Amino acid sequence: ILVHNPHARFNEGGRISAGTESDIHMLNIGQQITALTAGALNSNINKDFLVAGTQTSILAYDVDQNADLFYKDVTDGVNVAVIGQLGQIDSPIAVVGGNCSIQGFDYEGNDLFWTVTGDNVRAMALCDFTRDNEKELIVGSDDYDIRVFKKDELVSEMTETEAVTCLCPMFGSKFGYSLANGTVGVYDKTTRYWRIKSKNQVASIFSYDLDADGVVELITGWSNGKIDARNDRTGEVMFKDNFSSSIAGIVTADYRMDGQQELICCSVSGEVRGYLPADQAGDNKAASPEKDVFRELSLKKQNLLTELKNYEKNMKAHKLPIGLEKSEIDGTPVGLIPANTQLLVTLDVSPGDSSVQPHIVLHIATSNDTILRAIIIFAEGIFKGESHVVHPSPQNLSNKLDVRIFPHKDGIVDLHIKALVGYKSSVQFHTFEMTRQIPRFTLYMPAAEDTPEPKSSVVFHITERINRVVMWINQNFLLQNEIETEDELNVKLLCLKEKTPLFIRMEPNQNGKVTIRTDNMDLAGDVIQGLSSFLGIEDLQVTADFPDCLEYLRSVLEKVDEYHATSEKLTAEMADHSNLIRSLIVRAEDARIMGNMLNMKRGYMELNTVNRDLISQYNIRCNNHTELLSNLKIVNQTIQKAGRLR
Repeated sequence: ILVHNPHARFNEGGRISAGTESDIHMLNIGQQITALTAGALNSNINKDFLVAGTQTSILAYDVDQNADLFYKDVTDGVNVAVIGQLGQIDSPIAVVGGNCSIQGFDYEGNDLFWTVTGDNVRAMALCDFTRDNEKELIVGSDDYDIRVFKKDELVSEMTETEAVTCLCPMFGSKFGYSLANGTVGVYDKTTRYWRIKSKNQVASIFSYDLDADGVVELITGWSNGKIDARNDRTGEVMFKDNFSSSIAGIVTADYRMDGQQELICCSVSGEVRGYLPADQAGDNKAASPEKDVFRELSLKKQNLLTELKNYEKNMKAHKLPIGLEKSEIDGTPVGLIPANTQLLVTLDVSPGDSSVQPHIVLHIATSNDTILRAIIIFAEGIFKGESHVVHPSPQNLSNKLDVRIFPHKDGIVDLHIKALVGYKSSVQFHTFEMTRQIPRFTLYMPAAEDTPEPKSSVVFHITERINRVVMWINQNFLLQNEIETEDELNVKLLCLKEKTPLFIRMEPNQNGKVTIRTDNMDLAGDVIQGLSSFLGIEDLQVTADFPDCLEYLRSVLEKVDEYHATSEKLTAEMADHSNLIRSLIVRAEDARIMGNMLNMKRGYMELNTVNRDLISQYNIRCNNHTELLSNLKIVNQTIQKAGRLR
């Protein structure tokens, strides 16, 4: 780690080389650094401590004293680290995220916080998400989810379209985020204010009040060297600058020690620039909202003028000579469509076959003989690039069009549909816009009566009428015929993707007992979370029985124990080999000094053999560690799935 310290000298005897006269020093940890942050880890001392994470450990360092604060082994590795106050924990903690797990350490290295999440942790931020004056932990992971933890409980979840790479707190419950596909945006609680997408990757995001208006902007550093500041509500660019290489990181600090916090940006080539807030006069501030309104109205005016121009062009293009001004299509001028034309959109489930996997079919049709020239569909997380265009060839034009949709996983998705409608001879087309929502559970069909009952089940009691549960099923499952029942609910469904059955049963006579039978723990969790939020249930006592999952978990835990034992054995053997190498070098060098070349040659040949053994043992240890991590990931994911059953 490179440390620039122009204001003071380092103490001797630590990890930082203190002897050099230069302002730039090196802090060497001896392992690849995977995470780096700084913050006030001890509330009694008014200064920041450095926290560095590696693939196997975490180091907290007191840079001023040039001494370790603590060093801890972290089995799941450290991908990202943040420092701050979390919930009701008294002291600030360093929160580190790794292989599906999150841990929190205080300044003495005590493990005060632990929880699991669905995949590898890529980004974290501390933010007052619930606006209760306590910080919650926001976690972004490789499974495209942003999860919010209050203490160690999951309180909210948002699904994005790509892996979440960066998170940063903004004002109140707002936070900024970025994705692996070049998307950057802002959320306020679970509502997304805006997002933009670029062909470049986001390297870093930060919040800073650059225009001195009392509201922070989202500062984004890009892989092409661009840095920009965007309005927190609209995403409008307020400021931009360019570096010659990719941005490495963005921080704020009083770097010049003049009492002002600068925004400091660093590039991968080592270029560092500092920015101060723009000094704005009172007049400019007052005029700012008026400018925004004027800009919006000008844009609206421009759009309406363009629309009017298109209508005029359309009328002119189809004015035919007298006696020929009407076409033969129902007495309607060519290019114009009947006023009562409607766009009909329906969704259907197709089980697929040997060549096509199960999918949803989107049926689009017009209400008369007008044709569909093209269909454009925008949807998050379904299509590559988030959009899909269907453009039939001229000979295949008709008033009906079917679009296959292959959802990757269960979840509510809005389909924004734009259809170009006209006649075969039309030059200009009318655009119909429509939004259709795909329900949460789509690839499910009613199961046959003789379908065997799944072994695993979840049982809980609710004080709700059976009609409310039926309403939730009809709203959240894409079924051809709605379910109707009054006395007892017994729904048998088949998940087309995994060919596994899902049974939902409710017996009002037994204190509202609900039984969900499925061997898929993920699906059971989704059903419970969806039903609980619909019925407004905050606390639910659940009895879960997943014998197959438990057996699999037991076998994985046995493997974990084996890998731990192997790791300890290999470490001991490597230590023995290291001692042997030391003695062999001493013996070989003694022989060389005494001129005994035969013994020297023999000693170095033996040394070469031991070294080869050491390298092969190291490779075995690496493979053992990789297997251990993958098994620990399964354990953490199982805990996460089980946690969603309550």
